[in-house]
Order: sequence, then structure tokens, then C-alpha cells
Amino acid sequence: MAEHDDFFELYDLRVEAVIPEGKPIYCGAKPGDHFELQGEMLRLPPGQGFSIYSIAAVLPLLAAKQRETHRNDWMTSDAEIACPDPNCASRLKIVRLGKRRFSHAATTAVPLASSDAASTDAP
Repeated sequence: MAEHDDFFELYDLRVEAVIPEGKPIYCGAKPGDHFELQGEMLRLPPGQGFSIYSIAAVLPLLAAKQRETHRNDWMTSDAEIACPDPNCASRLKIVRLGKRRFSHAATTAVPLASSDAASTDAP
């Protein structure tokens, strides 16, 4: 019996603070501040913080940015998110890095449906 392929790929992401020169910044971001998302793991450089409000503003978009999108989809082209404080001039730029491969079985307890079951479930 051949083993089925249960792998999928996600982009690693880097979220960078974009700090316009001479503009007011209230979120505490500094030039060079960033964090990375590898799979479901968010990683900050040692000794660097990041505003939870800024993370909350960008968080809903990260799962979609990790996945392959159509070239005409706005999710492919749009990469900058405004700071959630309307008085703060900073932005958050989402950059797609290399792809990482994951196994379905290693990421969930829910088994994959068999290809026969999947084809019969279609309307």
C-alpha cells in the first residue's frame, strides 16, 4: 500500500515596522523592528518588543498571507497595514519569505479524508 502525501506549504512571513521620517509614532515602533511567523510560531528578535495592538491589527491577515494566492488577488499585492492608532504614522509591512513544508498529520489530530470520500462529498 503506497503511503499518501499529506504535505502542504506555507510562506514564512516577516512583519516589519515602517517608520516615516519626521512623523509622530505612538506605538513604540522603531526602524528595524520586526517579527517573523514560521508556521504557527511567532518569533521576535531577542530584546525587542512589539505592540500587542499592532500585532492585533495585522494578525487576521497573516494566515491568508502564508498561503499561495492568485496573482490578481489583492492579498497578493497589498502588503502594508496601518497602525491601529489613527494618530500614529507607522505601518506594518508583511513580506513573504521562503516556503516551509508541513505534514498534515503533524499539525492536527483530524485525519485526511480519503480521495474516494472527498469526491463523493462534492455537490
